[in-house]
Amino acid sequence: MMPLQPEPQFRKTTMSAQCTDHCHTPTASADPRYRRILWIALLVNAAMFVVELGAGLSSGSASLLADAIDFLGDAANYGVSLLVLAMALQWRARAALLKGASMLAFGVFVIGRVAWGAWQGITPEALTMGSVGLLALAANVGVALLLYAWRDGDANMRGVWLCTRNDALSNVAVMLAALGVFGTGRSWPDLVVAGVMAALAISGGWSVVRQARQELAHASKENQPQAL
Repeated sequence: MMPLQPEPQFRKTTMSAQCTDHCHTPTASADPRYRRILWIALLVNAAMFVVELGAGLSSGSASLLADAIDFLGDAANYGVSLLVLAMALQWRARAALLKGASMLAFGVFVIGRVAWGAWQGITPEALTMGSVGLLALAANVGVALLLYAWRDGDANMRGVWLCTRNDALSNVAVMLAALGVFGTGRSWPDLVVAGVMAALAISGGWSVVRQARQELAHASKENQPQAL
């Protein structure tokens, strides 16, 4: 998740981190139908973040919590792109800095949850993991179908569709973890998937922070009065 100029390169979490440099919304002159679909995608991702966060906490699944970060990163990416697209570079960079810090915080939280789960040895509820993972997969597939008509548009349009399609891989990973928990009666499949996804979230969040700081430094230099 190619960037707009001079759009900062927002990073995405977990599986969607693989398509970082493409995941931006198009310019304000884009088809209004496309912008409406992006708003739908934002709302779907925000809702699924809440669902997976609650399900992860109630079921004891660390991989659901990690997947919730992915939905949070997606929602933040759509929201930041839509709301601050027309603002100055400095404000876009500040928004990205806040997003990156949030991603880092949630990633560290999941890593802590993985460590706690490994120490306690509590087995998560496989049924909840699988059912919520399936719901998340349906949400991402639904958004991907809405974006399908724009898959061959400009780089930004195609990038958003590809990122949404790739997000489904993290949902599949959660469902495989649920299957592993169900089959083994142990928590390690959930912890392994969660650890990998949280590590990618932390990596993506740090990339956002680093890029945002570079953008802020660049904007500050541009705003400095030039000596006569």
